[in-house]
Amino acid sequence: MEKLSVIATSPLFEMLAPTELAHLAELARVHRYAPGDTVFEEGALGDSLFVIIHGEVEVVRRGPRDAAVHSLCVLGPTDFFGEMGLIDQEHRSATVRARSAAELLQLTAQDLRAFRRAHGDGFTYVVVNIARRLSARLREANARLVSRE
Repeated sequence: MEKLSVIATSPLFEMLAPTELAHLAELARVHRYAPGDTVFEEGALGDSLFVIIHGEVEVVRRGPRDAAVHSLCVLGPTDFFGEMGLIDQEHRSATVRARSAAELLQLTAQDLRAFRRAHGDGFTYVVVNIARRLSARLREANARLVSRE
């Protein structure tokens, strides 16, 4: 699938103009992963986000009291991940690994700074879309916590 068509259909880039989408497609790099390959490790410094072109990735995290790995979610085409590290500049909160053969688009913090300089309004939409996704994930986590009580 072409980079532009993936970017145009990802919820991360909703509300962007065609010229803004094209600029992001120019900035994005494609990475391929085999099943089981690690995209990034929990604890690593986060400096980029990823959009899934095809395949699936699994987000996992070690338990606080043991070394057991817990699956948090599975993501598929047009989903994005890794955005938290760009927002809070903290270490990765989870490990992401390919569940199947996967092709991902990567946008680094540097790419997004370049995009912000060229398309300030479009950058604002990207940040709003990230905030919406983080809010939805927080609501899901809260619902899971309440269901355990």
